[in-house]
Amino acid sequence: MLKPKRTAAFPAGQKARSVHETRRTKDMINKTALRQSAILFAAALIWGFTFVAQSVGMDYVGPFTFIAARNIVALLVLLPMAAVLDRRGKRPQEPADRRKNHRLLLIGGICCGICLFGGSTLQQFGVRETTVGKAGFISALYMVIVPLLGIFLGKKIGLRIWTAVALAALGMYLLCMTKGDFRLQTGDIYLFACAVVFSIQILSVDHFSPLVDGVKLSCVQTLTNAVLGAICMLLFERPDFGSILAAWMPIVYAGALSSGLGYTFQIIGQKDLNPAVASLIMSLESVISALAGWLLLSQTLSARELAGCALTFLAIILVQLPGRRRKGAAAEKSAS
Repeated sequence: MLKPKRTAAFPAGQKARSVHETRRTKDMINKTALRQSAILFAAALIWGFTFVAQSVGMDYVGPFTFIAARNIVALLVLLPMAAVLDRRGKRPQEPADRRKNHRLLLIGGICCGICLFGGSTLQQFGVRETTVGKAGFISALYMVIVPLLGIFLGKKIGLRIWTAVALAALGMYLLCMTKGDFRLQTGDIYLFACAVVFSIQILSVDHFSPLVDGVKLSCVQTLTNAVLGAICMLLFERPDFGSILAAWMPIVYAGALSSGLGYTFQIIGQKDLNPAVASLIMSLESVISALAGWLLLSQTLSARELAGCALTFLAIILVQLPGRRRKGAAAEKSAS
C-alpha cells in the first residue's frame, strides 16, 4: 500500500514570509543600534569640548566646588525635562508596580551617581600628579576594562569587538603617549582606579537603563553627584561665592551640556546596546578633545597623533558594521 506523500511542515509561502520577517527584525535591530550609537557619539562630542571648560573652571574654584556647582546646574536643566516627559508619557500603574519602579530608580541612580562621583574625583586628583597625555590614555582604558568585566557578568564579546578594542587602545596610545613616558607615578594609580570606577558606572547604566526611565535615572544620578560634591566641598574646601560667579561660564557649560545632556545621552544611548561597544564610542571624547584643540585653539597635532585619531575612528566604524548573516542566508536559500 502506497503511503501518502508527507506535505512540508511549512509551505514555501510561509517560509518566505518567515525569512522576510527575520530580515526585517534584523534591520530594525541594526537601525536601533545605529541610533543608540549616534546618541552616544553626541555625548562624546559634548564631553570632548568639556575638557576646556573644566580646565578654565579649575582656575577659579576647587574640584569639589566645581563638581557640586555643575551638577546643581544640571539638575535645573533635567528636572523640568523629566517633568514634561513624565506628563506626556504617563501611564496608569498599580501601586505595587509604582513602588517597585521608584525603588529601582533610587537604587540605580544612587549606584550610578556614586560611581560617577568617584571616577570624576579620582580623575581630578590623577591629572594633578601626572602628564596630560598619560591621563588621557589611562582614563580611556575603561574601553578595555568594560569587556573584561562583562565576561564575568555573562556578556558575549565577539572577536570583532576585541579587535576594535585593540585598535582603539593603540589609537589612544599614539594620540596621548607622545613623549614615551613609561614611569609609574602616583597619579597613574589614581587614573587607573578612575578607569575601573568608570567601567563599573557604564555597566551599572547598562543594567538599570532598560528597567527605568532614562531621564529620571539621570536626575537621581546627578542629584547624588551634587550631594556628594557639596559634602566634600564643605569638608575639604573653602568655597567662595565670588569665585563661583567668576567661573559661571565653564560651570554652566559643564553643568547644562556635559552633566545635564551628556550623561542623559549616555543613559539613553546605552539602552539595548552592548556595553563594550558603548564604551568604545564614549572613549571618542579624548579624540574629539584633541581635534577640538587643533581646530578651535590652533593647537598642533603631529602625524602620530592624527594616526591615533584615525585608528580610534576605524575601531568605531568596525563595531558598527553589520555581522555576517549565515543563518539568514541559509534560510533564504531554502525558501528559494
